Amino acid sequence: MKRLLIGLLLVFLFNEGFGQTKKPNIVLIVVDDMGYSDLGSYGSEIHTPNLDRLASQGLRLKEFYNNAICAPTRASILTGQDQHQAGIGYFDLNLGLPEYQGYLNKKSVTLAEVLRQNGYSTLMSGKWHVGNDSTAWPNQRGFEKFYGVIGGGANYFDAKPMPLRGVPYPVTLVENNVRLHPADNSYYFTDEIGNHALKYLDEQNKTNRPFFLYLAFNAPHWPLQALPEDIAKYKGRYDIGWDSLRKERLERQVKLGIRDPRQTVAVRDAEVPNWESLTYDEKQLWKAKMEVFAAMVDRMDQNVGKLLAKLKELKKDDNTLIVFISDNGAPAENVAHGIRAGRNTGPVGTAGSFEAQGKNWSFVSNSPLRSFKGGLYEGGMSSPFIAWFPGKIKPNTQARGTVHLIDLAPTFYELAGAEYPKTFQGTAINPLPGRSLKGLFLKGEELQRPEPLFWELWGNRAIRKGKWKLVSAFPANKWELYDIENDRGETKNLAAENPQIVKSLSLEYLEWANKNNVVLDFNLINPRSALEIKMN
Repeated sequence: MKRLLIGLLLVFLFNEGFGQTKKPNIVLIVVDDMGYSDLGSYGSEIHTPNLDRLASQGLRLKEFYNNAICAPTRASILTGQDQHQAGIGYFDLNLGLPEYQGYLNKKSVTLAEVLRQNGYSTLMSGKWHVGNDSTAWPNQRGFEKFYGVIGGGANYFDAKPMPLRGVPYPVTLVENNVRLHPADNSYYFTDEIGNHALKYLDEQNKTNRPFFLYLAFNAPHWPLQALPEDIAKYKGRYDIGWDSLRKERLERQVKLGIRDPRQTVAVRDAEVPNWESLTYDEKQLWKAKMEVFAAMVDRMDQNVGKLLAKLKELKKDDNTLIVFISDNGAPAENVAHGIRAGRNTGPVGTAGSFEAQGKNWSFVSNSPLRSFKGGLYEGGMSSPFIAWFPGKIKPNTQARGTVHLIDLAPTFYELAGAEYPKTFQGTAINPLPGRSLKGLFLKGEELQRPEPLFWELWGNRAIRKGKWKLVSAFPANKWELYDIENDRGETKNLAAENPQIVKSLSLEYLEWANKNNVVLDFNLINPRSALEIKMN
């Protein structure tokens, strides 16, 4: 009996952290509408020392794919499922079909539900955007603690409704199912998201459990609103205009090794004018927009720094995996929703401003990639990816990929030793389609993905298999073929030269679409009138 008790004690101590089976803490940081090149470690001039530190001490991916827009991306993040299988094939609108119901379904379990069942504290601060009904809020989908907005966006200085094409868009700010009504100009939302994450970590530290923290910043999503001290850092930096700035970023990407100089860069978007063609007043407005955008990214990075300091203070930094991504590429809107509604009541950057970054600067943000948020060219669906795990991930490493959102869940579950259920609360659960990145993280093994990746969004379609990418833009619906290994900028359509490849890949797409109940004719469900009153 004495030997048995000693043995049980040793097993307990081993599992509690005195051996190598100690469960890691997991932090997933997601930012909103930030382009591929907007971090210093991906070529930017924006001051992001904390994320750059994670990159230099960890892993960066050159090819990481999201679902090109907010809600579908978050559906795949949270469930590890294709967006349609999770119930958000279109957006957070119910289009009357299970795959397009607009909120997470019950056959797709969340990261929080799985990890909580496997002994983790589950914490979230930030943007939800995968279900407006209270039955689908974070606390009802596995998160023990939650602070943030339920819908697609918010002001940064108040919780008043947003002007969206003349229609008020409600902002539902919540903490643990309780609606909050903070005074106007009493906070800055990015800081509040960061501060609540720190508060939850302090509270969680009283337990002996590992934690999963989903930190979903709203920044730098429209509207462009930032703190004066952050804007001041960038005064005059963007006087050079987008033409010169893009050239700077492209050159810096080569020096960083994040871009192969032999690969193509995207052709200038036809709607982006030459900087020198603008009037003096136009230049003043446009450079102010980018100053504010940079300030928003900067403040987000400052909050990442506070998170790192808290982990060190709690002595948990040496056993915490941090993964950082953006939900989609920089957006395409040239005219802010608020301006259309006639609601601008202050200069760009202030609480009364509803300006947007616009294609002109978004084209720079997405360098060297083509197109914008919402499209399935590389600029809409590619994100920076940083993974940091001290002593586990080799410092300052880079890999090509090709990795997708659906690979996060199996990675986290394998590293956590978490069992993925076949049923949950009486419902049969979808199997996970993604692949674990454990070998890539811990051993530097290149991810092997013999099967293709597929996308459908708003009638836009894409498939990536090996070096090939087949893509079509709605409503033209004409397949284009690109060799992504050599033509990341998607500058040369090879479809006419390779009809058999187009035919083969398109048949694979059709098989995938039928298997996942993807509507093949988007016109049958296209809710254009509803889109006019929704936030993305």
